Amino acid sequence: MPRQPVHTDRAPAAIGPYSQAVQRGGMVFLSGQIPLDPSSGLIVEGDIEVQARRAFDNLRAVCEAAGGTLDDVVRLGLYLTDLGQFAQVNQVMAEYFTATFPARSTIGVAELPLDAAVEVEGMFEVQ
Repeated sequence: MPRQPVHTDRAPAAIGPYSQAVQRGGMVFLSGQIPLDPSSGLIVEGDIEVQARRAFDNLRAVCEAAGGTLDDVVRLGLYLTDLGQFAQVNQVMAEYFTATFPARSTIGVAELPLDAAVEVEGMFEVQ
């Protein structure tokens, strides 16, 4: 079964040799999204909440391009350069997802591409 790339202009273009998402069979694997503005290709200015919203907006755009919604996401990976911002990112995430929430891991990392403070990735099954 071949892999099918997913692309949308509503999210930033990949900054390396990868796809915004890949579908194989009924599964869609969403690449990590950092808070890049899709039109400028630059990290949005602002605090962790502004950056998290942009990252989730990007993830939502790719998810929709693949035929899903954020409520279809069953697993989410969240990467933060400062785990002290965990609570603020949780509050933002609650604006984007409804119960039943996806399974999630949150990992503190030393740094992210382009000095982003947050990155989010996920997966879901196409209905």
